[in-house]
Amino acid sequence: MSNIYTIRNQFPALQQEVYGKPLVYFDNAATSQRPKAVIDLINKMNSATNANVHRAIHKLSIDATELYEAGRNAVKMFINAPKRENIVLTSGTTAAINLVASSFSWQYLGKGDVVIISATEHHSNIVPWQLACERTGAILKVIPRNEDGHWDLEAFDKMLDTNVKMVAVGHVSNVLGLENPIKYVIDKAHSVGAQVLIDGAQGIVHCDVDVQALDCDYYAFSGHKLYAATGIGVLYGKEDRLNDLNPYMGGGEMIDTVTFAKSTYAPLPLKFEAGTPNFVGAASFAPAVNIALKFKEPEIKAYADETAKYLFDRLSEEKDIRIYGEGENKVPVYSFNVKGIYNSDLAQIMDKLGVAVRSGHMCAEPLVNSYGETGMMRASLAPYNTKEDVDIFMNALHKAEKMLR
Repeated sequence: MSNIYTIRNQFPALQQEVYGKPLVYFDNAATSQRPKAVIDLINKMNSATNANVHRAIHKLSIDATELYEAGRNAVKMFINAPKRENIVLTSGTTAAINLVASSFSWQYLGKGDVVIISATEHHSNIVPWQLACERTGAILKVIPRNEDGHWDLEAFDKMLDTNVKMVAVGHVSNVLGLENPIKYVIDKAHSVGAQVLIDGAQGIVHCDVDVQALDCDYYAFSGHKLYAATGIGVLYGKEDRLNDLNPYMGGGEMIDTVTFAKSTYAPLPLKFEAGTPNFVGAASFAPAVNIALKFKEPEIKAYADETAKYLFDRLSEEKDIRIYGEGENKVPVYSFNVKGIYNSDLAQIMDKLGVAVRSGHMCAEPLVNSYGETGMMRASLAPYNTKEDVDIFMNALHKAEKMLR
């Protein structure tokens, strides 16, 4: 267990006080904290290696380019992508999904075609496909959920036919914390010729992601949930899929030749990286992946699993608490409500007690509404959280409850 505190001490934000109380940070599903190695690299690049990438032959540009591509290579290794060309750097999960939704719909969707999403999706994997269907006349269908939060796979199977062109679903629900059966969905979708995009914003943190084993066509995630900088994300795509897609944006860097009559495009992955990229954010992937790999070491993972179970058990003992999403395939993302108390009121008081949690509909309004709720409270853990954090959290929750009853 001592290794937990050694690693935890590498995260400066976790050492601070909020309103005179030690910070307990349980909003990791929204944004994780950053280790010192990431912060130091960002500071170094901002102060010394600040130059545009791929464009110039001077040393600063060369150094920045090497750091930028090192971030890409770290991601390639982390998700077991076949080549660096499979890794398109974006501004986040949302941008990655919008890239595919826009480019794919322009080329491959028409009236009567079908896109399938699920009832547990984040807005970032709902709205882009709604827009794509509105543009093209395609039909958006939704895999329903069961009462426990799992997808109704029988209903999904019945949706599948050759009209289905894209299935876009989340690896892990950011509300329910359930790891979804994406391998089943990928294989079934491919059997009717559909492509599959996985929203991996939560999955990249809590699951062992091997894109080749999954055989997904696209996998999207953000850096800021994986201990890296904000404003950087990844779209993994199979090489043939990315080659077939036209660019989402035009501009510098993504071109081969430009004339007023016609332009040709750069090879992958630059074809989809128009303009000046977030080269500092991209570089931060290398040290962030290093810490993510540390968290997968057996001793660290075992303690993180114990901490997650400890929190779940403590919440489950409370007679007035309803936890949403049930099953063994649950990651440490716990959304709940306390009977008779509004979630945002609880969260506001707990903030004053030094505990950071999320409240509201978590950018998944249709899912939250389907439970008859307008909002929930969410406690989401990272491997740097401890059982002591859980105790402080539960004490703050009890104190806030008493104040509001």
